[in-house]
Amino acid sequence: MSRSNKIKSFLRDLVVNPLDLVGGPRKPKAEEDWDEIAAREQKRFPFDVLVAATRDFSPAHKLGQGGFGPVYRGRLEDGRDVAVKRLSQTSNQGKKEFTNEARLLARVQHRNVVNLVGYCAHGSEKLLVYEYIPNESLDKILFRSDGGRRAEFDWKKRYDVILGVARGLLYLHEDSHDCIIHRDIKAGNVLLDDKWIPKIADFGMARLFPEDQGQVQTRIAGTNGYMAPEYAMHGRLTKAADVFSFGVLVLEIVAGRRNHARSGDASEAPILLDWAYKMHKKGKSLEIVDPLVASTAVPEQAVMCIQIGLLCTQQDPQLRPSMGRVVLLLSKKPVVLDEQITRPGIPGRMRNHTRHRPRSSSSSNSTSSTTATNTFESRLSTGTASASASASASTQN
Repeated sequence: MSRSNKIKSFLRDLVVNPLDLVGGPRKPKAEEDWDEIAAREQKRFPFDVLVAATRDFSPAHKLGQGGFGPVYRGRLEDGRDVAVKRLSQTSNQGKKEFTNEARLLARVQHRNVVNLVGYCAHGSEKLLVYEYIPNESLDKILFRSDGGRRAEFDWKKRYDVILGVARGLLYLHEDSHDCIIHRDIKAGNVLLDDKWIPKIADFGMARLFPEDQGQVQTRIAGTNGYMAPEYAMHGRLTKAADVFSFGVLVLEIVAGRRNHARSGDASEAPILLDWAYKMHKKGKSLEIVDPLVASTAVPEQAVMCIQIGLLCTQQDPQLRPSMGRVVLLLSKKPVVLDEQITRPGIPGRMRNHTRHRPRSSSSSNSTSSTTATNTFESRLSTGTASASASASASTQN
């Protein structure tokens, strides 16, 4: 059997019998079927190999916990470091996400998408094996309060991460075997390897998108602060929902701060989006740049990234650019964007809420950031600063 036929057979079994993969009752040979498929694809791992690799799933090797269950770091006999997802026996939702991730990632291969290395089925044990990403997730670096590695995350690395995530999303939307909408693009789902190359991860909530439909109606799944308003409020899912989440992520990377406060209040105002839009309208976009990258930021690039972030987070999904357009803009020399930018939408599950003004603590954050970024602007030549402000202001016309 040719490799292409093997892959088709593998995917057909995953799609047609997804419950079989997680021990569903429909077919008594479900486990053997999955094991046989994985073996044909040369991605099958014996359970004892993964036990040895993770030191019997030692707590010291635990990387994190998801809805599907725990993730462990392991080292295979050939020296490769891997991350092993172990399906929890008690999580029904995790079973669905686990199966969905296996089904989707089996057909995905891109530099900016995490690579699925293999599978394991052993009795009630179901495991997925991924490449190990040493720098952990973007949020653990970007939002560190003590500076730490955040200072190491200079402007060039940030710009490359923005471009890398954009390319990964373009691949999922346009260039993979089927259009895949991730539904949970956020800093916590972007992993960074030892060369700071971003990898989009966690496909538990991702959806295949029918080619013959402009949108699908679906249950709401995602993270508050990143979800497009039309999706969060009405369940209308299109590629533009991922574009919105990407726009929020871009502004967070540029500003070095979260879009929303983490107080546990679901009605918190999307402070960063409001602030970025306000500064853009005033022609002062550079004031939202993270002070820690002030000395390394390229003003024209920073202004363009802010404009792209605001274009992607507009209320009307039809006004948001495609990921193809975004990648094209990021891959070229900075240009003055002529698109009109409208006010950002309200992300998250916020129904019938009016937009709030930032609270006092948030206002103080904005003030301190503005003061610090004035130092950044003072380092720029008058001509460069004026050109950047003009470029930002020109999008209003």
